[in-house]
Amino acid sequence: MTGAIRTHRSVVQAFRRGSWQPSLDSVALPGRSGLSLSLVPEAVAAADRRRYEPPAGSFPPAARRKLIDTALGLFDRGTVTVGGPGEQSAAEFRTALWETAGVPEALTDRWCGLLRGASPCSVEEPDGALALVSLPGNTFTCLESVLAEAARSAAVWVRPSRREPLSAARLVAALLEAGWPPERLGLYATERPALRTLIGLTDRQTVYGGTGLTAAVRASGRLQVRGPGRGCALVPPGMDPAEAADWLLPLVAGDGGRFCSNVRTVVCVEESVGAEGPPGTKRPATATALALARPLADALDALRTEPVDDRLPLTAFRVPGEAGQCARRLREGLGPGDRMLTRRPPAARGDGGAEYALPALALLGPEAGPGHPLVGREVPFPFAAVLAASPAGAAAVAGRSSFVHRPRGGVL
Repeated sequence: MTGAIRTHRSVVQAFRRGSWQPSLDSVALPGRSGLSLSLVPEAVAAADRRRYEPPAGSFPPAARRKLIDTALGLFDRGTVTVGGPGEQSAAEFRTALWETAGVPEALTDRWCGLLRGASPCSVEEPDGALALVSLPGNTFTCLESVLAEAARSAAVWVRPSRREPLSAARLVAALLEAGWPPERLGLYATERPALRTLIGLTDRQTVYGGTGLTAAVRASGRLQVRGPGRGCALVPPGMDPAEAADWLLPLVAGDGGRFCSNVRTVVCVEESVGAEGPPGTKRPATATALALARPLADALDALRTEPVDDRLPLTAFRVPGEAGQCARRLREGLGPGDRMLTRRPPAARGDGGAEYALPALALLGPEAGPGHPLVGREVPFPFAAVLAASPAGAAAVAGRSSFVHRPRGGVL
């Protein structure tokens, strides 16, 4: 969305050439916060690159680590100045994140803790690269890549998600407040097609995103692409269904189901897969998968939307109708032999315009395999598909996953 430049405080500005700057282009953020985001045109980014010179002076690793630690404390609990909105307290950040991205305060607290735990500790001498980190909108824990590049690069440009740019803007503000040299930072929100331009303008890149975005760029020696994780869990034969549900619930529903490491596929490993039972009966392995999936579906149905569930907080959607659309698209992947085991409606409304795609669990039919459209399917809420597979089939599913979970003591 383009239009005349907005001068009021509700527009989050870009950080370019050492200062916060507005733009002639902006896009409204989701929700009712009234916030918008300044977009940097490709031509402006290219002009900034032409004018860019590697910052002079020494900035040793120890000094960088100290400033990063200070910035992380400010990011979590301090008051910083973000271009456009101005001074922003920790409480105001949490409120804005809830109103625009549907992230409840409990998850913001948890993710801040994870980010502080991931603070880079490299002692290598920084190089002269201009780095780019293009962030996703599902979680701000990926800001750890910004910190890693800040620790080792001459400068880092951050391309925030248009769905959730507030955490990236706050981190830049926190680094500046801590004393980070402004010429070593950039915040460049752009339209999606401009990502290729930013990649071409920088020396080293880390790009996060879903299948569509990551398919548009190719990994190379200087470009890291971090796409879907397709997390899976391998359940060994004979595991107690209640015990399995207790183990699986936080893997499926933890962090609002937004992490790439969340379990999306539960594989019940059974040697009997493929063996037909008497006419009209279920295959033994399918019955085993159902016995395991039932208590997990019940546990997912028990998760509360509002007030926020203390154990496993759920996130909300802030674009009207998006929660229902997302849930419906998921169900379109069900085949003739598949069924949803969770019993609640696909979506629900909350207070203040919040909408929820409710946790879902699908039981796949006996013919399902690694190529099923719901195997490894990533959505921005808790969802998993359960299927039975032979050891070879389980290995095929695991081979397509970046995160393979096994119970302690399980032998697979």
